[in-house]
Amino acid sequence: MFKKENSTETSRRNVMKMLAAGSTAGLLSLFESPKARAERYETPQYAKGAAPVTIKKVRAITTAPGGANLVIVKVETSEPGLYGLGCATFTQRAKVVIPAIDIYLDEFCVGKDVDNIEDMWQSAYVSSYWRNDAVLNNALSGLDQALWDIKGKRANVPVHQLLGGKARIAVDTYTHASGPTPEAIADKVQQYMSEGFRHIRIQQGGYGGVGAMDEIKPDFKAAGFGRATDDFSDQRTYLKRVPKMFEMVRKRCGEDIELLHDMHELVEPMDAINMIKGLEEYRPYFIEDPFSPENMGWFKQLRQSTTVPIAMGELFNNINEFRDPMANQLFDYIRCHISQIGGITPAMKVARLGEWFNVKTAWHGPGDTSPVGHSANNNIDIAVWNFGIQESQRFSDKVQEVFPGCPTIKNGYYYVNETPGLGIDINEKEAAKYPIGTKSRWTVRKSDGTLLKP
Repeated sequence: MFKKENSTETSRRNVMKMLAAGSTAGLLSLFESPKARAERYETPQYAKGAAPVTIKKVRAITTAPGGANLVIVKVETSEPGLYGLGCATFTQRAKVVIPAIDIYLDEFCVGKDVDNIEDMWQSAYVSSYWRNDAVLNNALSGLDQALWDIKGKRANVPVHQLLGGKARIAVDTYTHASGPTPEAIADKVQQYMSEGFRHIRIQQGGYGGVGAMDEIKPDFKAAGFGRATDDFSDQRTYLKRVPKMFEMVRKRCGEDIELLHDMHELVEPMDAINMIKGLEEYRPYFIEDPFSPENMGWFKQLRQSTTVPIAMGELFNNINEFRDPMANQLFDYIRCHISQIGGITPAMKVARLGEWFNVKTAWHGPGDTSPVGHSANNNIDIAVWNFGIQESQRFSDKVQEVFPGCPTIKNGYYYVNETPGLGIDINEKEAAKYPIGTKSRWTVRKSDGTLLKP
């Protein structure tokens, strides 16, 4: 039988053990009240010292060093010299984003704690009562990215470290090869392969073959219908050309290169399905945007008709649009435009949702995404497990003068800047040399003048 010790003896032995170990704090804790222990609680390092950093000013900076209208949000703080940058570029309607930032977001944000990004996003999202539109989403995205930039600077780490750290060595990208003929496109693909790209998007002319159908004279032009600058696409010609383009590039460039193509929603849904089925033998990496957002119901039939991977989501606007098609695995890659959906905060939620349903990221990254926006894309790309591919852009000398710290491409990879925050800055004096405009060309018509929806 073991001898049963009384509670006094047990307490005495525990005290002796703690004294032997030099645990004065442990000894004192035996006699302290809960209130006393709470008063001894050590303030976390991030909360020590100065008062919370608050927002002092939110303003828009506009520039167009590469030709596209760019809108940047700058969030200035109560801490001297500390500010953040975000991309709010709605290039087609850039000037209407400016008052949304300078008037409404500034008024809404001044005095708020820069650390509370989730609360700021949610409250800004509903503060206009009617949620979501391209203008408000871009303004909100610029704010959100700028707050993440500030948080990274305060923590003295790149933003991707706040999102979980690196999940890969760098961000794999695709570039664009276009030309007037399949032969010219194959030449471009070979050139980019020699530069180290493993993924290349191929297009004959612009989207829907725009600009590469000069042999066809559309009737609406002769009739003086629409504007002189309106573009033209003949859907039948486009549908016949795409398989021939893939055939030529595969013949010349081999099976190892990954080939992508963007349909840009410019043909009828059933025609899109038939064309994609015909591309199976050429093994596309993905076909992008076969249907417009108004025709989402066709995805189920497309999925049942072909094994070609599909990318979708560039034109999605409301964050709730992603849920059902991703959960139902109707496409393979999510193509969100980060400054259109509201920034890094919702993009991370979309990426995490995709992980559960094997939907990979392929964020939109065109020339009218600012270098700040590309940096935001890349910081997410390198951190999320279900990254797929990233659309790339090369930045001219003029753009790099305006945006020090532009992402760089080597051997087909974006390498993420390791500078704290998003790793990119803006030279406002240089930016002012390139004022934005109001012109945009997004009108494409059939021969009879019927508008085609991108």
